[in-house]
Amino acid sequence: MSNAGSPESSCFRTAHTMEPLARKIFKELLIAELLGIFGAYFLFKKMNTTQDFGQTNKKFPFILKVYYKSIKQFTMYRIIEQDQEKWLNSKH
Repeated sequence: MSNAGSPESSCFRTAHTMEPLARKIFKELLIAELLGIFGAYFLFKKMNTTQDFGQTNKKFPFILKVYYKSIKQFTMYRIIEQDQEKWLNSKH
């Protein structure tokens, strides 16, 4: 007797054909996650080492807010004051 028409065999075939799709989606999500982590690290490093980067980056002002919030979380208040002093002095 064949199980070809039974519900168990069609369920097994569907699960078996979904496996490559699930792996592909997982890989794409993993790659996107890694790109996000490296992108955030790059931005933080750039903003932490280049004072003018925050002032010259006018397209995405929210990045500066997030950066300063993260600094406040780690009690590095002096960096914010130094950046603002430099920007004020550069205007004069």
